[in-house]
Amino acid sequence: MLTLTENASNIVKAIAEQNGGTEDAGLRFSADGPEAGALAVAPVDGAQPGDQVVDQGGAKVYLEETAAVALGDQVLDAQVDQAGAVQFSITPA
Repeated sequence: MLTLTENASNIVKAIAEQNGGTEDAGLRFSADGPEAGALAVAPVDGAQPGDQVVDQGGAKVYLEETAAVALGDQVLDAQVDQAGAVQFSITPA
């Protein structure tokens, strides 16, 4: 299952708080089109039916079925660049 670094957990929590901050708020990863190799990331208020839920240190990440398979045994890291944009990276566990 996907794990989050401390940086990723902090950034996911900060994004959730900026977008409503409900108890179940987090980020959702989903396939970006039926044949695309990329994943879309969006703030959400909670899980969609069928989502896997990763709750690590209070940071909630929701994985749509295709994203859950793609991110199986990976580590999610995140950094904020000088312009303030969040950059996510995925590495093998």
